[in-house]
Amino acid sequence: MKEEQVILVNQNDEQIGLMAKMEAHEKALLHRAFSVFVFNKNGELMLQQRALHKYHTPGLWTNTCCSHQREGETNIAAGKRRLQEEMGFSTDLKESISFIYKAPFENGLTEHEYDHILIGEFNDKPNINPDEVAAWKWASLEDIKTDMKENPNLYTAWFKIIFDKYYDHIT
Repeated sequence: MKEEQVILVNQNDEQIGLMAKMEAHEKALLHRAFSVFVFNKNGELMLQQRALHKYHTPGLWTNTCCSHQREGETNIAAGKRRLQEEMGFSTDLKESISFIYKAPFENGLTEHEYDHILIGEFNDKPNINPDEVAAWKWASLEDIKTDMKENPNLYTAWFKIIFDKYYDHIT
């Protein structure tokens, strides 16, 4: 199977090419991505713990799901696809904000992403894919914020950035 490709973009999120995902992470090139935040009717966020065998940030807690758009795929379609693949459910999503971040990892790879935040609501249990997700839980934003301050090493870099800089856009 051919390796997944990411969409390389410029600072304006305009596509400038395609590249194999691992190569883009090795070269720290800016590429398009999305982060899905699914809330329940109580305002709690569904968190996922990344599978323990992931090539970066294994076992860390993060937002409901995230990944990369495929060429020709809208942000919403990509978010719905990945939500189904990782968490085993579908729900309506809406676009919030987007931002650029760069986060190097201990394994030599770097996430350099133009990240689109997508928001949805769901009030049931997910059917997680164990190849992608080790565990999940609902948590209030205040509890996450407190735990993130006390245990920052338990959370992914992009999730901490979103919480630190873009908190108002996910509430």
